[in-house]
Amino acid sequence: MNTIASPPPTPPAAPATTVKPVPISLPDENELVIAIIKKIMPYGAFCTLPEYGNLEAFLHVSEVAPRWIKNIHEFISEGQQHVVKVHHVDREKNQVDVSIKRVNEEEKKLKLEFVQNEKRGKKLFELAVKESGLKLDPKWQSSIEAEYGDVYSFFKDLSAKGEKSAEKLGLPAKFVAAALELAKKSIKKASVTIESSITITCYGPKGIDEIKNALSIEGVSIHYLGAPRYKLSLTAPDYKSGEKKMNQIVQKIQDSLDSKTCDFTSDREK
Repeated sequence: MNTIASPPPTPPAAPATTVKPVPISLPDENELVIAIIKKIMPYGAFCTLPEYGNLEAFLHVSEVAPRWIKNIHEFISEGQQHVVKVHHVDREKNQVDVSIKRVNEEEKKLKLEFVQNEKRGKKLFELAVKESGLKLDPKWQSSIEAEYGDVYSFFKDLSAKGEKSAEKLGLPAKFVAAALELAKKSIKKASVTIESSITITCYGPKGIDEIKNALSIEGVSIHYLGAPRYKLSLTAPDYKSGEKKMNQIVQKIQDSLDSKTCDFTSDREK
């Protein structure tokens, strides 16, 4: 009698593998970000945030402008780029709500300047690596960002202070030399203009000569505004040092006239 063999036992099923979702990087509330308008509807618009991997965000119609809006298309268009402020984040649902109307002009200016500088810093870094002739080491950028926060600030500091800025970063000498040359060519040192108005009236036959001698001072430009008024102007790396230098110059002019029969006033006295 033939016996039919029993089929082999079915092996137990492998336990199901649980795949944990990869956490999405989300902006913080009140953070300023760049948003690109993608789809407009009567009640708002969907945007993407390039700084967060084109994360989707929602702009409600009430957050577009500080007044009532009849037609949202009068204020925004698809493809436009705006500086927006994050006003709500739901981290469980990965939802972000943004606002245009909560961004003031100064915030907008600073954000756009920061974004532009980020692009410039990236370009300068790439050029410095290329001109150094070295193979890129990711640690270079990490070291710079850990110290300065962004690459452009590193090049800006190089332009102002020279190679000393890079001593503590452990960067290769060839890279630093290339970066320094690029910083000198590409980044202008910051400066401010300080102005002051003065009036001088001198009496007697030598009055004109006394005024000319008093105004013969280096480091300041003097513009004749019409008797007896003159405008002084100078450039300085910052407002504080410029004001100090201007005060010294005005005082020097006044001191040179003290022994003369002259009248002197300046807006420094106000």
